[in-house]
Amino acid sequence: MLDGENRPLTRADIELRIQAVGEGNKLDVSGQNLQGIDLSEMNLADAHLERTDLRGADLRGADLSGAFLSHVNLSGADLSMAHFRDTHLNESDLSGANLSGAFFLKADLGRANLSEANLSEANLSGAYLEEANLSDARLNNANFAEANLSGAELLNADLGEANLSETILFKAHLERANLRGTNLSGADLSGVHLVNADLREANLSGAHLVEADLGGASLIGTLIAAESKEELLRALGVQWNT
Repeated sequence: MLDGENRPLTRADIELRIQAVGEGNKLDVSGQNLQGIDLSEMNLADAHLERTDLRGADLRGADLSGAFLSHVNLSGADLSMAHFRDTHLNESDLSGANLSGAFFLKADLGRANLSEANLSEANLSGAYLEEANLSDARLNNANFAEANLSGAELLNADLGEANLSETILFKAHLERANLRGTNLSGADLSGVHLVNADLREANLSGAHLVEADLGGASLIGTLIAAESKEELLRALGVQWNT
């Protein structure tokens, strides 16, 4: 049952609950109303916050490593520099959230809504983002090394200078995305949609482009290995005859 007939909990309420259970990792506020709460710099590692309402919350610098945040509403929240290592954020709403500089190492963001979110300089290496929505998101200088973005939506996303080396982008949608100067070396781009994307000065060396669609993409200064030339030409709709 929600406190005070759905009265939003405060930082003081959370601190009292942590004292009551003895440790932050035993905190369970699943389903509670935390809208607009200030939890900045708080240690909430391994806490249970499933299905909570955290719209507009302040979680700057908070430690949510290993926490359970599935189906949570974090739209418009400030999560800059927060820690989400091994955190469960699957099917959560982070649309329009500020996640700049946040750490998501091996976090589960499957089917999460990150549309229009700011993830500039965030670290998402090894994260699971299958079928996540990152359309119109700011992802410049973010680290997605070895992340799984299969089937993800990245339409119009800004991935300039980002690191997507060894990233799985199988059948992902990156139409009109900005990938200028992005590192895609060794990435799995099989079946990816890159129509009208900006790949100028991007690094595609060792990338897999089988059945990719790069129609209308800009490739000025793009680095690609010789063995991938045929795949690239096919992705561009060019007939290759030996």
